[in-house]
Parts: sequence; C-alpha cells; structure tokens
Amino acid sequence: MKESRPHHLGRRAFSGLAAGLGLAMALSACGGSSDPLSNAPATTGAASGEATSLVVGSADFPESQIVAELYAGALTAAGITATTKPNIGSREVYIKAVQDGSVDVVPDYTGNLLLHVDKEASEESAEDIAAALPEKLPDGLAVLEPSKAENKDAMVVTKATAEKYQLKSLEDLAKVCSEIVVGAPATFAERAYGLPGLKENYNCEPKKLEPFSDGGGPVTLKALLEDQVQVADIYTTTPSIADNDLVVLEDPKNNFIAQQVVPLYNEAKMTDTAREALNSVSRILTTEDLINLNRAVSGSQKQGAKEAADAWLKEKGIIK
Repeated sequence: MKESRPHHLGRRAFSGLAAGLGLAMALSACGGSSDPLSNAPATTGAASGEATSLVVGSADFPESQIVAELYAGALTAAGITATTKPNIGSREVYIKAVQDGSVDVVPDYTGNLLLHVDKEASEESAEDIAAALPEKLPDGLAVLEPSKAENKDAMVVTKATAEKYQLKSLEDLAKVCSEIVVGAPATFAERAYGLPGLKENYNCEPKKLEPFSDGGGPVTLKALLEDQVQVADIYTTTPSIADNDLVVLEDPKNNFIAQQVVPLYNEAKMTDTAREALNSVSRILTTEDLINLNRAVSGSQKQGAKEAADAWLKEKGIIK
C-alpha cells in the first residue's frame, strides 16, 4: 500500500495492501528480474481498432492489481484499447517499466512515490505531497489527480501483544523494541519509512526483521497471529486488520506519511481522453472502496481482480 517513505506520494517513502495484506494486499512490494515484464500475462480490456492503446501495469500485490483493472476498465469505457500487465514487481521495478515504455501507466501512492524520487523530501500532509510530487518526477513521467483513497503502511500488532506490552503507539513500541521481531517486506530494511524511519523517529531498533514477500498478506498475517513476529507491516486498507481485531499502532511523528492512490504515467502516449478516464476513477475512489475491493479479492469471495474492479465500475456507472 502501503518510497511505497510510504512516509503507500503508495510511506515516508507506497508499502501500497499498492500491497497492499494480500488482502492483504497490499503494500509494500518487491520484485524483479532483468526483464520484469517477460513473464507477466496481459489481459485485454478493449475493443480492437482503436487508434490509441495503453498498457496498465501493477505492482506485485493485490490492491495494485485491482486499481490497475479499475484504470483499464475506465480507459476501455472511454474507447481506448487497454491491456494490463500485473505483478511487475516493486516500485523500483515498475517505475523503470513506465520510463522505458513497457507500460504506460501504473497506480502508485503519493508519499512513497515522492520519497522514491526525493529521499530528502520532508512533506507529510496529502496537500503538501501532492504539490511537491510533479516537479520531482523524472523527465517524461507525470501524475494525474490523487484520489481520496489512501493506503498507508502501518505497524500492526495482535490485541494480546498490545495488552502484554501496553502498546498504543510507536512511542510505546520503542520501549520494548529490542524484544520485538518485525514482519515486513525485505525492502523495509532500507526504505525511509522502514527500519531507518523507526530508528530516526522513535529510536526503535527491533530485535530482528523477518522478511515476507506477500506485502502484508496471508503469510505475514499467519506469522503475526502465531506470534512468530510481534509486529507486522500491514497496509491500512487490509480487511484482515478488522477481521482479526488487530491493533494499528498510532504514528504521532508521521513516520508513515500520506499515501493517496495516484496514476503515474509516461507522457509519450497519454491523451486528454485517457487522462479524463483515469481522473474519473480517482475522483470517486475512497479508502472504504479499497477495503471492500480487497476483501472481495482476498476474502472468502475470492474474486479475481478484474471481476471485482468491473463490479465497482458498474456500480459507479463508469461501465455499463
């Protein structure tokens, strides 16, 4: 979701459920090979014969894949041939794909994106991040309107652990940090909102980082519930937080900055029609929508990302 300093413009850093728990979706994303797109299947979402075609990529966690399908569906409804390339990898990988034109647009998270392109960025609020981001992007890349939907990394504990250590915030965690094993993506070790941010902002140096590659998903959740890790990096739009009565530790020093979902695109092929189609999604997408979409895909319904996205697009009148 939840670069990704996901302090998720997708932590101070989007750590993005994109990932986002795998509906845990989300956020924080790892990835790639020398050719990250070579094995990614493409799904077609448009009528043939259109003069304009765009490829929508996604990071390697369910929420990003869902939002990519929202974008593709809206583009298709606007008469643009849209295909998707899911599971490209982490932010480091998919930004390169947008730059080289392998994909034309991806969903990202404003705070993490800002921190990815400017590791010294100090902006924390949604407004300040949105204002700073466009000027910091590499030549040829741009963002559209950020949505109200936000998915941030969060330090999450079980109710039992919260009671055992009297934890309500990251300031409380700092007092027992040396006893704690943190479950998070391997990139959490280096990203600004990860171990460096915990140390800088809270003087918290965990006993160990246990790396997981599911972006706060089922594997991470299982480890947390079984006390293999005592704290987990889980995106705030992950339904498993509420479903398992987990406790999100407060972050009074804003280690995890604003993370609004935003389209990041290559300017080479973007048209006004495509921009308006993507903005139409951003203008109405909410955090609650993300939680419900994540639950549809990662919960008992087990819908595919495209199926869940199409249902939302129909409900909102974007597609028939």
